[in-house]
Amino acid sequence: MKILGISGSLRSDSFNTAALRVAADVAPDGVTVEVHPLNDIPLYNFDVEEEVGFPEPVAVLRQAMADADGLLIASPEYNYSMTGALKNAIDWASRGGSDSPLKFIPTAMLGVGGRFGTLRAQLHLREVMLHAQARVVDDIQVYIPRSDAEFDDDRKVTSERYVHQIERLVAALAELINHG
Repeated sequence: MKILGISGSLRSDSFNTAALRVAADVAPDGVTVEVHPLNDIPLYNFDVEEEVGFPEPVAVLRQAMADADGLLIASPEYNYSMTGALKNAIDWASRGGSDSPLKFIPTAMLGVGGRFGTLRAQLHLREVMLHAQARVVDDIQVYIPRSDAEFDDDRKVTSERYVHQIERLVAALAELINHG
């Protein structure tokens, strides 16, 4: 089973990307989590889509989503919402109606940062993913606050509590993929 990890952060030393690496480490047997960066995704522009189609980085992302059994999205919270980079990638991926790789894909989300651990960002992300017709894990939420306090200098999660929450989230996503 292949889960595609998407980090809403473009930072090279991102806590959210680090959380996706934790997910890869604690995934159940037979489940892989592969992180796909968003750094090269251009801003969505209908004129480009209409005249050229999907730019290469977008086509690669859409294919990675289509090839995955599920998505695990990690995003920081910017101004009470998900990052612009993540929303932009979702906008590109949601195009194409029935050909959208987001349609019916099992999806889970988590987030690192802020006093409330990305609660508001995940609420917005959930709304967007439900509109794209993704099937979203809703019984387990992972909100990791104050990233500098929960990670060591090597970007490893220091709290077993959060490692266990990520492990449960990945297991719930695998369950949704298997029995959804």
